[in-house]
Amino acid sequence: QVRLVESGGGSVQAGGSLRLSCQLSGYTCNSCSRGWFRQAPGKEREAVAMIYPGGGITRYHDSVDGRFTISQVNSENKIHLEMNSLEPEDTGVYFCVTGKGAAGLVTDARFVEYWGQGTQVTVSS
Repeated sequence: QVRLVESGGGSVQAGGSLRLSCQLSGYTCNSCSRGWFRQAPGKEREAVAMIYPGGGITRYHDSVDGRFTISQVNSENKIHLEMNSLEPEDTGVYFCVTGKGAAGLVTDARFVEYWGQGTQVTVSS
């Protein structure tokens, strides 16, 4: 079965950095996007950063573009999210996700096929 396991969340002060990692196992779609969604308290889940496994094409939410970097190690079936210059508005639960095959770089939660269990990121001012 498919499993997505996140690690690396935590608490940090504004301006700090965190690195999230996700280990994908049992997942065989080599053309499906994968990446990160987040959910802040009282808000809908939103796409943060997505990447294609081949070619490394990426898409970022406007609010994190230039501060966050998504990367992958295809041989290890891992993805990472480097988060710099963190802001209190970045607080939330971060989910590793994979997109449905024909959905492209997924930006809508309806087109997510698999979700990880989530990892908490808390940024204090």
